[in-house]
Amino acid sequence: MHRYRFVLFRPLQFLPVLLGISIITFILVRLIPGDPARVLLGARSTPTAIANIRAQYGLDEPVWLQYFYFLQNLGKGEMGKSILYKIDVLKLILTRIEPTLTLVLASVVLSILTAVPMAALAARNSGRMPDHAVRIVSTLGLGFPPFWLALMLIILFSVKFGVFPVSGYGDTIFDKAGHLILPSLTIALSLSAVLTRSLRAAMIVELNSDLATAARARGMPESIVFWRHVLPNSLVPTINLLAVNIGWLIGGTVVVETVFAIPGMGQLLVRAIFSRDYMVVQGVAMVFACATVLVNFLADIVTVTLDPRVRL
Repeated sequence: MHRYRFVLFRPLQFLPVLLGISIITFILVRLIPGDPARVLLGARSTPTAIANIRAQYGLDEPVWLQYFYFLQNLGKGEMGKSILYKIDVLKLILTRIEPTLTLVLASVVLSILTAVPMAALAARNSGRMPDHAVRIVSTLGLGFPPFWLALMLIILFSVKFGVFPVSGYGDTIFDKAGHLILPSLTIALSLSAVLTRSLRAAMIVELNSDLATAARARGMPESIVFWRHVLPNSLVPTINLLAVNIGWLIGGTVVVETVFAIPGMGQLLVRAIFSRDYMVVQGVAMVFACATVLVNFLADIVTVTLDPRVRL
């Protein structure tokens, strides 16, 4: 169990990371041109009304004092009050977590289900036509931006064939599943391209390893050698790559939720940026940062579990 000692001190290392993210987010948000009070009240707002709004939300205080209040609220489990929605930011975020979390999980599962067979096909036919075809497909997947893929999928499956809904989230479980197919496919097509290339390279190395050679020498069929020895050892670098790309995955959900009008945290973040709702932007950014840190932490645990040679 000494291999898991990092679980005790690793969370302490995340605190400076989260603190740095909070400072950068706090500064960048306030560099956005425009006054949230003026955006909220409109073009006909009076100076007195603007001053009252700024005083109500503490926007008339020095920046360093506003950041101190922000940290103080975080220590109490609060994130301030939304200027646009007039409710607590934490409560607002909790109402938007489900669509984003469901979209992320569905995208990851779909990416893995796509990447593993493609990588296995390419690795077991290295240098031949199937390998070249998989490499071309993965390269194309890396080149297409998510918003373009989303629009093409909408035109093809929603407008032309009418198979899936164009936008929205739905009410029932089956309705939500139908609405999330195209958004999750949009993210999965890009993410699976990255995973396929990494997994293919790892599989080729493991196919030529001493472990695979020894298993063949004992008379094991090639299929058992591949799925019992090659695939599990190849997953370790892919899991780490997936954890590293979690930030990109979250960024992809922001774009995809906006295109498909999914009422998740990504759409909330975009609207908060355009309305200069500082508290919501900071709150969503901190939730995304905590999610990224947590996923990397879980990836380290899985890596140590799969490979006893790893020491963290």
